[in-house]
Amino acid sequence: MNLVFHGHSCIQLADGERSIIIDPFLSGNPVAKAKAEDIQVQYILLTHGHSDHTADAEAIARANDATIVATYELATYYSWKGLKTIGMNIGGTVDLGFARAKLVHAFHSSSFISDDSQSIIYAGMPGGFIMDWNGITLYHAGDTSLFGDMKMFGELYDIDYAVLPIGDILTMGPEDALIAAKWLQAKNVIPVHHSTFPGIAQNAAAFTAQLKEQGIEGLALQPGDQLTLVAAS
Repeated sequence: MNLVFHGHSCIQLADGERSIIIDPFLSGNPVAKAKAEDIQVQYILLTHGHSDHTADAEAIARANDATIVATYELATYYSWKGLKTIGMNIGGTVDLGFARAKLVHAFHSSSFISDDSQSIIYAGMPGGFIMDWNGITLYHAGDTSLFGDMKMFGELYDIDYAVLPIGDILTMGPEDALIAAKWLQAKNVIPVHHSTFPGIAQNAAAFTAQLKEQGIEGLALQPGDQLTLVAAS
């Protein structure tokens, strides 16, 4: 199975022609290498409603006749646009046919914000996804702070790859992400949600070096990088 990091918090997973993208933010993303029209997927998973996670969800869904998977409120919003959706809520699991995705909680916020009308639309609870595909377990934390139930996730799930934000200010920073990695007992950690904009600039290589000191493999990917995912033996 292949993973492509598209920058910010956007990753794409693929196995042959089967593909999923999480939190597509390509348009307006200064570090993204791909464009929305380059993406071919069957499913789009959204952790929350903020524009730096949903910017290209509608365009990709329309171009691919893909299904958006998100919290009930967020999925309903996109269904009103005539798109195919699966609405779920925290603790629920959806079977995508070739993969299973469980929506777990995150500590953040979730909304659509219009500067023009100075209005905010509630988009449901923020979350993360724990996915099982081809015997590989991947946890995408979405935008979140550090929280104690990450210990529970580590006890309940054998996490091969954890995708964790490290940008700080809007999410947890590297120090808390290091604790999260240990609590999750993740075998590999991919830092995201950093260095897209000056306000969230971080040294991902320094973070992965700290992970290595804790016996955890850190993978500091650059936008456009690809990675072959392997289940732990």
